[in-house]
Amino acid sequence: MARNVKKGDVVAVITGDDRGKTGEVIRVFARDRKVLVQGVNRVYRHLRPSRRHPHGGRIQKEMPISISNVLPIDPKTNQPTRVGFKINEDGSKERVARKSGQSLGTVRKAKK
Repeated sequence: MARNVKKGDVVAVITGDDRGKTGEVIRVFARDRKVLVQGVNRVYRHLRPSRRHPHGGRIQKEMPISISNVLPIDPKTNQPTRVGFKINEDGSKERVARKSGQSLGTVRKAKK
């Protein structure tokens, strides 16, 4: 399965209630095909009183969204872009932005 989005990427939400928002990927759940994006899909969790939260209450936290609902931001144009993969001469594999051809990071290092 191709990993178009990695931890630390800045992504844009392209569909759903948070459409148009951008944020950094906190965690990728590859098996579930979901990502946790900072500031996106925030829900209230109701907590009963405990030692950590003596009064209980409501806290907001991010919940995972489907990986198909986000696109990485192109570093050159600052627009959402699809991701392609390019194999270099040395055998390394990198992610590239489809719109500008800009590199989005290395996926696999060169084989020795």
